[in-house]
Amino acid sequence: MAAVLKNKFLTVTIDELGAELTSVKSNDDQIEYVWQADPQIWGRHAPVLFPFVGRLKDDQFKVNGMRYPMGQHGFARDMRFTVISASDEQVVMELKSTAETREKFPFDFDLRLHFELHDHELTERYEVHNPAEKDGLWFAIGGHPGFNLNLGDPRIGMAESQMRIAPKKVFNQIPLQAPYTDPKHLQDLDATQPIALSHELFAEDALILDLQRKSTTVMLENSVNDHGVALTVEDAPYLGIWSPYPAEGDFVCLEPWWGIADTVDFNGELSEKLGMNQLAAGETFNQSFTISFF
Repeated sequence: MAAVLKNKFLTVTIDELGAELTSVKSNDDQIEYVWQADPQIWGRHAPVLFPFVGRLKDDQFKVNGMRYPMGQHGFARDMRFTVISASDEQVVMELKSTAETREKFPFDFDLRLHFELHDHELTERYEVHNPAEKDGLWFAIGGHPGFNLNLGDPRIGMAESQMRIAPKKVFNQIPLQAPYTDPKHLQDLDATQPIALSHELFAEDALILDLQRKSTTVMLENSVNDHGVALTVEDAPYLGIWSPYPAEGDFVCLEPWWGIADTVDFNGELSEKLGMNQLAAGETFNQSFTISFF
């Protein structure tokens, strides 16, 4: 099942499986903004990353010395959420911990995803609550929405597209020794000018920006028409920018993260993992990002 949000400008579809945004279409010309999950290139649209972002060393983590296997980006993207409220322009979907999830992730959690449509914008908010009576909750969370580049014209691809980042500055880029991060050897990403897109830009996997929790907007645009998208996040520590390589798809993912892949020298103990969020019993985490479609 899927929830559909609609106003006079856009129609938005969110699948209950993974609470995944699967479509954003303009009502006037039916332009599809979201990547349509070609399985030969990348078979997803906009997965929710929880309770981990990125890959864990040896695909496992430790809590109090106990080892738990875990795949890349966690498990929420492959679980069915429950719609708990809905209207024409908003929907809230929920995933709660179960005996099954506690076997692989030994924490209680209530995860709610809020989607709200307003004019040409869609806001996605993550609400994570720790329902435990005394135990803490460690988690990471993030978005992975993929955006088509060939908006309104099938001839538009990477070569005709560019990326603008605001504020205009040189960002710290966290390099990947794929699939792990190497934050001890930061690189520069010069965003003082537009960045030309190419498949080769992603030859070493994602570009990971250290946002230092400062407001950041990334815009994807092209030289053929005035269509594009812009993602704004106010308080995220990291932003991933990714497109598959060497497989070639004319889309780019803009990924606000409250968490990050394991570092190359990480020992696996969850409480020592870079970028994790901690909630005491009864506490709630709220963060969001907004996507503008034009």
